[in-house]
Amino acid sequence: MTSTLVRAPSGLAETVADALRVLALIAIVVAAIGWGAVAGWSVALVAGGMILPRLLGIRPSVDIAFGLVLQVAVWSSVLDIYLTTRWWDLPVHFLVNGLCAALLYLLLVRFRVVADADALPRPVLSAVVTTVALGLALGVLWEIFEWIGHTFIDEAIFVGYTDTIGDLVWGAAGALAAGLGMRWLAGPAR
Repeated sequence: MTSTLVRAPSGLAETVADALRVLALIAIVVAAIGWGAVAGWSVALVAGGMILPRLLGIRPSVDIAFGLVLQVAVWSSVLDIYLTTRWWDLPVHFLVNGLCAALLYLLLVRFRVVADADALPRPVLSAVVTTVALGLALGVLWEIFEWIGHTFIDEAIFVGYTDTIGDLVWGAAGALAAGLGMRWLAGPAR
């Protein structure tokens, strides 16, 4: 996996994905200076996560989508869009949770923690069940993270029963969509 990280990008799409990673690194400094340490750390976490698609050597278009979606999600937080536009949280949960569940599934397959769905009798069903389960687990972890943020870091972070259930439902729907599209998502990088 490390060989995919250090090799030069091949083609325009991989170059764009790598450029997004460079912009994410620059954004750490911008967020920290402009919005404070919490914003800087949030953007740094996202920038670190944007390395995963490159490590996995996944399809460049998915790599680009992952980077863009993560950047939109974190900057929506930094710029308080989640507070000013309450519905915005739901499509972001759909996209982020779906893509994160898909990448986690691919990572677990790569490390042989879970079986590759293509090797099983019902590959689509197997990918959907596993990806949705991972998506729900990631959604619960995200909601715990939001609660910790609200309780210990900044009370402006919106939490509540309805918000949490809605986030979990939309995140699970995103994971379902990712599971249904896993054969395409897991396709060759080139």
